[in-house]
Amino acid sequence: MAKNKTNETKVDVFEFIDSYVDSEQKKEDSLKLIELMSEWTGFEPKMWGPTIIGFGSYHYKYASGHEGDAPILGFSPRKAQFSLYVYSKTKRSDELLEDLGKFKMGKACIYMKKLTDINIPVLKGLAEETIAYLNEHHECACRSY
Repeated sequence: MAKNKTNETKVDVFEFIDSYVDSEQKKEDSLKLIELMSEWTGFEPKMWGPTIIGFGSYHYKYASGHEGDAPILGFSPRKAQFSLYVYSKTKRSDELLEDLGKFKMGKACIYMKKLTDINIPVLKGLAEETIAYLNEHHECACRSY
């Protein structure tokens, strides 16, 4: 069985932002996302792998037998754009995406250039829907939320 590449690390989140993020706007947006996601999840930020800032964790297990842990919510301030990990494939999430703002969608990841491109209350709704989904379908630290 393949090992997960993205695991929680001991790297300091704020040192990562200072050393990795190359623009003041992206640093400001990163700090705001930390504030929001901490509030929405009730968890402090932790580094997952080399570039993902995650909040809380849940345990998943696929029918194939592959299993592991992942952050409940998270983001990565990548060079080209932010990757937001706040999406679960539900009807409600898909409805919320219609009003999110300027973004691109990956398989389970939302890409945005800057925080002002998106509607924060809608992002909060997506986060809440994801927390509820994970709580219902996985062994999740969000159950204490």
